[in-house]
Amino acid sequence: MRSPKSEILILGGGVIGLSCALFLLRAGRGVTVLDKGVVGHGSSRGNCGTITPSHLPLHAPGTVAKALKWMLKRDAPFYVKPTLDPELLGWMLNFARRCNPQDFHHTARVKSELLLRSRERLGALIRDEQLDCEFADSGTLYVWREAQALAAAHRDYLLLRELGVPVELLDGAALRAKEPALKDGMAGGHWHSGDARLRPDRYVAELARAVRAAGGSIVEQSAVQGFRSEGGRINAVGTAQGEIGADEVLLALGAWSPQIGRQLGLRLPIQPGKGYSITYALPRQAPRIPLVLQERSVCVTAWGSGYRLGSTMEFSGYDSTLNPRRLQALKRGAAEYLEESEGPRIEEQWYGWRPMTYDDLPIIGRAPGFSNLTLATGHGMLGVSLSAITAQIVTELLTGQAPSLDPLPCSPLRFAG
Repeated sequence: MRSPKSEILILGGGVIGLSCALFLLRAGRGVTVLDKGVVGHGSSRGNCGTITPSHLPLHAPGTVAKALKWMLKRDAPFYVKPTLDPELLGWMLNFARRCNPQDFHHTARVKSELLLRSRERLGALIRDEQLDCEFADSGTLYVWREAQALAAAHRDYLLLRELGVPVELLDGAALRAKEPALKDGMAGGHWHSGDARLRPDRYVAELARAVRAAGGSIVEQSAVQGFRSEGGRINAVGTAQGEIGADEVLLALGAWSPQIGRQLGLRLPIQPGKGYSITYALPRQAPRIPLVLQERSVCVTAWGSGYRLGSTMEFSGYDSTLNPRRLQALKRGAAEYLEESEGPRIEEQWYGWRPMTYDDLPIIGRAPGFSNLTLATGHGMLGVSLSAITAQIVTELLTGQAPSLDPLPCSPLRFAG
């Protein structure tokens, strides 16, 4: 019996895979999406749902010193589990090498263009497809309690202005006037009017609905088990439900991309960065605007349907335990800034693995050594924010359109050699 065949087979039913599927379907291509579980239950499901052109690269100057200090605290915003794993150690070394002004500013220029374009396209996609995901042009507030820390962040304010990202300085009084859920005594903050928010689990569910409505096929509970390839071309993908042939294959497996990539001889420099969140029923005095509580690295988002505290970055491999220290750190951090930091009841405590590259840029483009394999992975903490521009780049590549922006900074070839 011949294997079923898809024009474009997408491995991964998260926000990146589904966004690419929808854009490709709009371009007239046939699409099948495979997911090892249920679509939308990966790293996008429990994040805080902020769409953030305001987000600067992680490898800022001074990050290594701060990380080493945090390493002494197991509930700090950043934690690396002691290990001799050569891949993680190599990743950390490459990351540390980029914590300098030149690399930081280069990444910021590339990333801001991606984020600004994706923000515009994502808003249009939600409106055009009528995706019911509690999207709002909310902006975000970055909040500092300490005047010294706020002053140190002035370089970020100046850089964002240089990059064309909307940002406004607020003193403590203006900050609390804008967001009454904050306690008195905040030093001040940055108002990012161009940011937005949505409910990420609902967004991914709506993407899946739109993909099916557009004629795409989504196959769940279908883990990738292997590949059949010949002459630098993938002929079929083996799954729990049998082989599926494909003219083109798109690998969009997030933090699982390195494991599947190894089956094809690919070495993808991605580490799973574990993030946590707590979702509550809506408190009486919920913030109107998404917040980033800077000294504690806690993100706070409220929707009509709920309220979430999230963030932290833990490098502990694919450890599947829900660390109570990290959850308590989110609660303690939020309580320092908010009048009412928790909702009346907890609805979910969650963790997910973000696909982190050491240069803090996604991997988008043709995989080396294969004529019909494309990669769309490594989006770090910004999978939702970068989903629309990733889908556009992938669609342009697979349909032969001229690229709308330079794809080279995100190319997999930057890691070759």
